[in-house]
Amino acid sequence: MEKRILLTLALAALPISASLGENWPQWRGPNLNGVSNEKNLPLRWSTKENIDWKLALPSWSGSTPIIWGDRIFLNVAEGNDLSLWCVEKTKGTVLWKKPLGGGNAKVGKQNMSSPSPVTDGKNVCVMTGNGILKGFDFNGNEVWARDVQKDYGHFGLNWGYASSPLLYEDSLYIQVLHGMKTNDPSYLLRVDKKTGKTLWRIERPTPAIQESPDSYGTPALLRYGNHVEIVVSGGDCVTGHDPATGKELWRGYGLNPNNDPWYRIVNSPVVADGMVYAGSKVRPMLAFRAGGRGDITQTHRVWSVQNGPDVPTPVTDGKYFYIVNDKGILWCLDAKTGQEIWGSQRIKSGTYSASPALADGKIYITNEDGLTTVLKAGPKFEILAENPLDDHCLSSPAVSDGQIFIRTAQHLHSIGKRSSGS
Repeated sequence: MEKRILLTLALAALPISASLGENWPQWRGPNLNGVSNEKNLPLRWSTKENIDWKLALPSWSGSTPIIWGDRIFLNVAEGNDLSLWCVEKTKGTVLWKKPLGGGNAKVGKQNMSSPSPVTDGKNVCVMTGNGILKGFDFNGNEVWARDVQKDYGHFGLNWGYASSPLLYEDSLYIQVLHGMKTNDPSYLLRVDKKTGKTLWRIERPTPAIQESPDSYGTPALLRYGNHVEIVVSGGDCVTGHDPATGKELWRGYGLNPNNDPWYRIVNSPVVADGMVYAGSKVRPMLAFRAGGRGDITQTHRVWSVQNGPDVPTPVTDGKYFYIVNDKGILWCLDAKTGQEIWGSQRIKSGTYSASPALADGKIYITNEDGLTTVLKAGPKFEILAENPLDDHCLSSPAVSDGQIFIRTAQHLHSIGKRSSGS
């Protein structure tokens, strides 16, 4: 009887979300790197096959669905207006919609809904391309709101602001790296997630010129030993910062070796197993070893390759490093040495803007036509499936509870069967 009581208490102590499968709380998922530990994910689907539900949406977005428990959060553009949607995960019904302001505009491929929300399971925070930053509770009550452009000046990126916040412990870390359309400095911002107040703001000067200061990526979180650092890529270099103070700890150059004035960076830095990977505008892709201080350009660079990505952010499990370029050409490298395992492998033609997800021994890669190619992860190039949704897609896939969630211009799709069976 005593053992039975102890077992019951132990089960009761488990977090509610555990029964609902792994969460996808930020743009790059639970591990902040595009990797999920979920198993038994769907392999094949189409517009009529293996779709659990789909929810009609008013417009396209580069923003990824964010998931916690039975809730999905979406940054949504509709005409002139922007809003945060909360969707019930098992049924695909909208629970609430909250305004994020007006002024939506199309700039190149994107609109002002591009930044993905973030959540800690109690509250959800979201930023727009116009710099409106808000925090809500799970019932949709607005907790705080602010206007980053009003506080610190207009964003000056050539193609509009698109970086998502990084959530770490009690704070949001927000990068504003720009220069094409402003003389204002680039900066990194730490905001209290509970109050929305600025905890620090540090400027991030670089020698980049013309459009090259512009970065559309999202900060990454580097952990090694007892250290935690915020990693930011843009302006011809990658930097590491102290989360508590914002102080720059290290800086690595080499992302723009010829000082090209048009070398804006779209893909985000990736961290794994004591390594920092930073892409540029295709050439080069650099890998640095963690632990450096000051200028680490020469001291901590481990490898460099010329076949990097432009828009899609790479993904790695720490052993293999997978690169997808905008034309659907892929490379698999040894993550520690940069040695090519296989390369120059092409999947279906089209334009690729979404970043790949790695889960269940598979790599999921979606192009702008809504076709998701599923590859076998590992040292052999093998296409397992090609799954069409026949709709425009800029958003990276999210994984939770045995399902894949893909956002296209017209719908949010819940694909496969829930592992929880709820």
